[in-house]
Amino acid sequence: MLSTVGNTPLVQLVRLFPEFPSRLFVKLERFNPGGSIKDRTALSMLRAKVESGELVPGQSVVVESSSGNLAIGLAQVCAYYAIRFICVVDPKTTRQNLAILTAYHAEIEMVEHPDPVTGEYLPARQRRVRELCDQVPHAYRPDQYANPLNAAAQRQTMAEIVTALDGQIDYLFCSTGTCGTLVGCVGYLRDHGLSTRVVAVDAVGSAIFGDEPATRLIPGHGASVVPPLAADATPDEIMHVSDLDCVVGCRLLLHREAILAGGSSGATVAALRRRMADIPAGATAVLILPDNGDRYLDTIYSDQWVSGHFGEITHLWKDATC
Repeated sequence: MLSTVGNTPLVQLVRLFPEFPSRLFVKLERFNPGGSIKDRTALSMLRAKVESGELVPGQSVVVESSSGNLAIGLAQVCAYYAIRFICVVDPKTTRQNLAILTAYHAEIEMVEHPDPVTGEYLPARQRRVRELCDQVPHAYRPDQYANPLNAAAQRQTMAEIVTALDGQIDYLFCSTGTCGTLVGCVGYLRDHGLSTRVVAVDAVGSAIFGDEPATRLIPGHGASVVPPLAADATPDEIMHVSDLDCVVGCRLLLHREAILAGGSSGATVAALRRRMADIPAGATAVLILPDNGDRYLDTIYSDQWVSGHFGEITHLWKDATC
């Protein structure tokens, strides 16, 4: 099963923005076995430790804070290696994700209250991870926000794109959360002397690049704290995308290309849409689409949820050009 991680499809899109006079490709990370790009991260952070003997099946315990794709990726790898996994989550974690984690026999540790200083759950979850690591024998904390193996895994993602397009990539749009994908992709491009312009797509309300954190509806990109990996993040450009733009980007992908993708994928679509008038004709642009949309059926793809938060906006993706 773990050998199926990576080598995901790179697909050219022609219907998403018919007016775009350049080539557009998307890297479909939903085709990893756990459904997201975080399978790469989880495998990278754990397999090397198993092979070195630092993680021992039947003895070691992986403890990590994640309420989404990384949690599922770690649960999958831990299940394969018969390693106990304690996942620290919060009340915002979806019922579907909790059900998937339970199916993989992950132990759920629920943090009920946000951090009293920031009002965010992430600092409280990270604090609980540290407490558990002090209490549980043979505990290992991957810490995706600081682990260089996170970024190392995404160098392979970029290598696959470069190989498929023979290095002819003018623009790369990459959503940011832990900054692992961003750091890994930029590192690979620069080490191989490629001049690709990298656009980091962050969320409005994210603290990654120095803004004050604010409430966000859609998980998957952005962060309420500055991840340590951000110190090595050197994109050519940073774009902040709103929750509304994410929803519209996702719905456009589905309506025009029949791609059911997650919130951070919609963010990259929204960023390209805003930027494409400045991209020269004949260029090649690539979007990394991190995950599937099946974990957003109760939010992004729920008409009731969307109208409740944004009003009647279906005209933004159902128009005459479709």
